[in-house]
Amino acid sequence: MKSTSTRYGTAAISIHWLCAGLILVQLGSGFRAAASLDDAAKQALLTLHAPLGMVILVLMVARAVWWWLVDTKPAPVSGDPLWQTVTAKAVHVLFYVVLIGMGLSGLGLMVVSGAGAILSGQSAGPLPDFSQLPPRMPHGLGARLMLGLLALHVGAALYHHFVKRDGLIWRMWYGKG
Repeated sequence: MKSTSTRYGTAAISIHWLCAGLILVQLGSGFRAAASLDDAAKQALLTLHAPLGMVILVLMVARAVWWWLVDTKPAPVSGDPLWQTVTAKAVHVLFYVVLIGMGLSGLGLMVVSGAGAILSGQSAGPLPDFSQLPPRMPHGLGARLMLGLLALHVGAALYHHFVKRDGLIWRMWYGKG
């Protein structure tokens, strides 16, 4: 379950890959809902999007608590230039900040708009115009930042795997690697 000095433990790996998949679903459903002109399609997308966002928020808080109280992360890769180590750390911290911020701004959108009742089937009616609500701007900005962070993260993983061939990617997979 716990990490070693060279590998992540199964708890961290499981949360990482579960969040990765959910984030991809969130980005797809969120951008599609924002672009949709059909209220029924938008409502169907948001019925998936809103609860999954709360799951990611809970997982990110649980992951942060896991790192602070239970586990330690593997040591940074030796031989990498300082700028790469600093950039990797910054990207990981920004993942937490952006994902928790997006979860909170999404929750804020549901509360301020009253759409939570519509999406849960407790109320009928058209969805509000989310673009006019204060939490919408940070939520949309967070989604675009997430795209950039994902590009940096995946790009770095692929660089280590295909260019450096240092096996780094296997630290975040099950088994001995």
